[in-house]
Amino acid sequence: MKTLTKAICFAAEKHEGQTRKGTDIPYITHPMEAGAIAATLTDDEEIIAAAVLHDVVEDCGVTGGELTVLFGERVASLVAADSEDKRESLPAADTWKIRKEETIADIGKMNRDEKIIVLADKLSNVRAIYRDYAVLGDRLWEKFNCRDKNEQGWYYKSICDALREDFEKDFAWLELFELTARVFG
Repeated sequence: MKTLTKAICFAAEKHEGQTRKGTDIPYITHPMEAGAIAATLTDDEEIIAAAVLHDVVEDCGVTGGELTVLFGERVASLVAADSEDKRESLPAADTWKIRKEETIADIGKMNRDEKIIVLADKLSNVRAIYRDYAVLGDRLWEKFNCRDKNEQGWYYKSICDALREDFEKDFAWLELFELTARVFG
């Protein structure tokens, strides 16, 4: 089985039964969208597969070792680059800011391949935020660990800034920048 097909099947299995925050939308739609966005930035199947797999370590209990065995060192490394240390022993709301600061700092150390996955992930997220914000307004923030719109805005604007140099001419970055500006000003 080709790497991408295997990644799609594996991610679908691991995300089975999960939904997007505060919705009934199957969670798998997010990593699939991230994969589709990555495919607009590269034709490298391993990068696209890693975009599809980007949340299996964070949200499904899959280990980096398992990914290495199933998909190889490069895919596992790409997924690891976009995985937060969730600090499971602490409430997510208490660790939100430090996790986001670490993500922003980590982008500066990433190569372009790793940054593609970050851009794909964050663009998929901000698309959902934009759609939901149009319907829910400020009630939207109630479903997040950080319920402060200004803090969320700081995070997405910082992501845009961190990715600007590598991607400012790419449509995916332009869309991330535009939607972030529309939601957060």
